[in-house]
Amino acid sequence: MAASVREKQTVALKRMLNFNAPPLKNSAAEPVWKVLIYDRFGQDIISPLLTVKELRDMGITLHLLLHSDRDPIPDVPAIFFVMPTEENIDRICQDLRNQLYESYYMNFISAISRSKLEDIASAALAANAVTQVTKVYDQYLNFITLEDDMFTLCHQNKELISYHAINRADLQDTDMEAIMDTIVDSLFCFFVTLGAVPIIRCPRGNAAEMVAVKLDKKLRENLRDARNSLFTGDNMATGQFSFQRPLFVLADRNVDMATPLHHTWTYQALIHDVLDYQLNRVVMEEGAGGDPSPAGARPKKKNRKTYDLTGADRFWQKHKGSPFPEVAESVQEELDTYRTQEDEVKHLKSIMGLEGEDEGAISMLSDNTAKLTSAVSSLPELLEKKRLIDLHTNVATAVLDHIKSRKLDVYFEYEEKLMSKSTLDKSLLDIISDPDAGTPEDKMRLFLIYYITAQQAPSESDLEQYKTALLDAGCDLSPLNYIKQWKAFTKMAATPANYGNSGVKPMGLFSRVMNSGSQLVMEGVKNLVLKQHNLPVTRILDNLMEMKSNPETDDYRYFDPKMLRGSESSIPRNKNPFQEAIVFVVGGGNYIEYQNLVDYAKFKQGKKVVYGCSELSNAGQFIKQLSQLGQK
Repeated sequence: MAASVREKQTVALKRMLNFNAPPLKNSAAEPVWKVLIYDRFGQDIISPLLTVKELRDMGITLHLLLHSDRDPIPDVPAIFFVMPTEENIDRICQDLRNQLYESYYMNFISAISRSKLEDIASAALAANAVTQVTKVYDQYLNFITLEDDMFTLCHQNKELISYHAINRADLQDTDMEAIMDTIVDSLFCFFVTLGAVPIIRCPRGNAAEMVAVKLDKKLRENLRDARNSLFTGDNMATGQFSFQRPLFVLADRNVDMATPLHHTWTYQALIHDVLDYQLNRVVMEEGAGGDPSPAGARPKKKNRKTYDLTGADRFWQKHKGSPFPEVAESVQEELDTYRTQEDEVKHLKSIMGLEGEDEGAISMLSDNTAKLTSAVSSLPELLEKKRLIDLHTNVATAVLDHIKSRKLDVYFEYEEKLMSKSTLDKSLLDIISDPDAGTPEDKMRLFLIYYITAQQAPSESDLEQYKTALLDAGCDLSPLNYIKQWKAFTKMAATPANYGNSGVKPMGLFSRVMNSGSQLVMEGVKNLVLKQHNLPVTRILDNLMEMKSNPETDDYRYFDPKMLRGSESSIPRNKNPFQEAIVFVVGGGNYIEYQNLVDYAKFKQGKKVVYGCSELSNAGQFIKQLSQLGQK
């Protein structure tokens, strides 16, 4: 299988940090010490992929933001990794004038225009620093990879291309063009890094279609320009591709508005929903009830803790898609195995500290030397294990507190029933008016899902009743205003998105406390198990990837940038199912859809699915955008 985009992007970054030469295999050679200067974009791209330690191993002694006050370091080469924006270019020119560094390696995250290059050149001339500008590169890395099979376009200024930005009522054509260009630029970088020209499919008449048209044009122009094409010859490491090109499916957020609001039940999606989780990092406020710091540790200064959830963490890789109760049990199991290992080491210690010099002690010592050696060598591994167990215990406990205090299991189960049109066991009004169940936002999310998935909209009188209950619960009704317009506009009433026959089998309450020593007491939380079902985005992908005929996707447009004349046909050329596909949601994605696609791909042998989105928003952020749209 071809290397994942995450690996390719990491390789590209390492290459760049080695002055754009392939990194040396023998690590005996001392790396060249250098400074890395990045802007916010560069920071977001590097942070999920390389740790500070890895940067240091590559010779990066300092990494600084471009727009911070930097002192001159005259005898050190500097590597710049920034977007080619006006203010960044101005700042680089200023650096040249102030002669901050010995030499400059400019790396632009996406392609720099000719006029801006000329600006840098004239500044270098004026500063008499032409010889110091060693290299200028376009890196085409303008996207953020979060998992082997997941990427997003931008993070710190994602409101520029958010759902709200694309669906504003007062949106000018020029604004829309700019947003589309931003998205297309990033997607173009994605395919350059992937090294493949995709076959593009998209629905008609929405933002996804605009992206498809522009991307097709951009890929086509690049392929035409034989001298500078990024998809030919050297740039393409040959032999890593299956013969088939990947399928690129563009979906529009409006296809499915319920999922982004949905309360979820899998570990990673729950963390994203209830904690502050961005770019693979969780930031947690530690309450007063936190465990006291262990003896010998430095006293805690402040109570914010960050945890990185990375690919190196085996527990995370295994359980990020598991239902939460399963995760809680696994954390406990891990803890128990760790404790037994720890006890062995303690036992050895007590033997070693034998008093008295009698013969018995001496003979026992020689036996135990071997044991001790093995115990000592397994210590670092043990400590790392302990760190990960603590991390997951803390994170899972924090998630569990939310589940209990907000009754998220009740919400999850009820919404799943709404989405799969199964019979409901209690009325919506009960949950909305129950003061103990969740925050006002939880109630609003539940009601919106009900409204979006309902076959026929509730009658005016019912709606008033719901509204009153929501207002009493302290909800802001502006998201509902927008969803009403949206529903009328998309005439979704005719064909409500089908969520598959999901459904949840409750496995009885966790009445038995897992074991008396367990830190995660799941009492009163429902042990729900997920049945595999496909969300709309996954279903669309399945139809297109397997070449199934389905009214939902039959009129999707078809683009093949390699064809000489862009024909406006929606008739696919090849009739074979695809092996690799990338799904991209314009208008924001979430971990629920990502997890659903991962589960889908598990059942398909040898198929590879990657999920991408213009921004990652959790339900809280999404509902904020809806309320902004509803306030107009």
